[in-house]
Amino acid sequence: MFNRMRGANAYSQVSLETAVQSADPHQLILMLYDGALMALAQAVVAMEQKDIPKRAQSISRAIAIIHDGLHASLDVESGGELGERLAALYDYMVERLTQANATNNAAAVQEVSGLLRTLREAWAEMPRQQAAAAAG
Repeated sequence: MFNRMRGANAYSQVSLETAVQSADPHQLILMLYDGALMALAQAVVAMEQKDIPKRAQSISRAIAIIHDGLHASLDVESGGELGERLAALYDYMVERLTQANATNNAAAVQEVSGLLRTLREAWAEMPRQQAAAAAG
């Protein structure tokens, strides 16, 4: 018998793999932001439902994306002061999420979500700004 959930999960995984393979570096960073934001939204829901394992899993996923994805992709040498500030901000986010997980602090999770959302919006706007600068 066909398991709908397993089929949906397989489709979702293939869809994600295809998106990653066809994405340019700029889009990959957007995907990392989206993944971290989704994990944090799931963590808040888990906190509301008092689902400790799901909360821990979701926060851990967000920490991994921020540290192993976003932070690791920084080129601090060529990024100069901006790169250093982003690295420090990502370190702060990881610290806040670690504390949030230990203390079940939804406000800290929402704080980090707000920071990530702001960075994501700025990152998404960059190609439009570059195109406008090139045209003007």
